[in-house]
Amino acid sequence: MPAGDADVFVELWAEAKTYFLARVFPRYGSPAWCALHPDDPRRLAAVLHAAEMWRKYGDEDNLLAWFRDASRARPPLAEGRSRAELDAAAKPKPPHQLQATPGWPPIRIPGGHGRYLTHTEGRAAA
Repeated sequence: MPAGDADVFVELWAEAKTYFLARVFPRYGSPAWCALHPDDPRRLAAVLHAAEMWRKYGDEDNLLAWFRDASRARPPLAEGRSRAELDAAAKPKPPHQLQATPGWPPIRIPGGHGRYLTHTEGRAAA
């Protein structure tokens, strides 16, 4: 069974088993969960749900830290750069000069109407 199929199978099984045991259950490890009778099916449903969340997302604290970091405000890209630096960065750059290299196939010249740049010993020929 391919890995992707196994993940889907595990997810569907855990979800079905969780909802078979209980539709509503307290969070695993919470005071409400601890207060449940050991044989209460909601205890197992909460454990299955927590295990599935761990399998899919890893440590909840690390996940929440990632969300906080991903959603924090970032400084503007231009912050700390002078107007002259920004103007210099915005200027068009000269076009790249194509150069044929030994051992590589010929390079088609853009706008060259089917011409190719090929490497010959000692010089590049168009």
